[in-house]
Amino acid sequence: MTTGVPLSTAPRRRSRARTFLPLAVAAWMILEIWLLSLVAGAAGGLTVAALLIGGIVLGAVVIKRAGRRAFKNLTNTFQQAQQGRQPTPQQPGGGNGLTMLAGLLLILPGLLSDVAGLLLLIPPVRALVGRRAGRSLERRMAAAPAGSFGDAFQQARIHQPDGKVVQGEVIRENDPQRPAPGPDAGYRPPLAP
Repeated sequence: MTTGVPLSTAPRRRSRARTFLPLAVAAWMILEIWLLSLVAGAAGGLTVAALLIGGIVLGAVVIKRAGRRAFKNLTNTFQQAQQGRQPTPQQPGGGNGLTMLAGLLLILPGLLSDVAGLLLLIPPVRALVGRRAGRSLERRMAAAPAGSFGDAFQQARIHQPDGKVVQGEVIRENDPQRPAPGPDAGYRPPLAP
């Protein structure tokens, strides 16, 4: 079956992020462990345990508050839409995604992730990171060719078809009051798999 989409036979180049991301994660983990061992050597194991437990508790509280705020914003938007009013747009930097990311960074064990999470809890830093991420996303979306997202799904479908093809024809009756001819005019249950 052909769909008119040319298939590329050239080997795909691996992106720079996919090449260096595992190395960056490994370096980050090694640095986190090294910093924790330095703190444990200087202040003791109980201090490190208290720091880790405090980060987990604080991260859970931050994520819970951001989730509640997101749910409240969602219900307010639905209520405004049901009343026929235009929902009020959210102010820039007022989203909960970066706040939840800050909570996740606090939950992760390690001092660097805790510092990054605490920095993201500061509103000016969160707004700056949000603007930078928004601009980066806009640049990538503008640089992407038209229809590339749909083409990606079509390419995936071509390369991994599931083999289920059902040929048929849809017949729509415009006059619903006229009974259908024959004994099959009544209710028919759906076919069981």
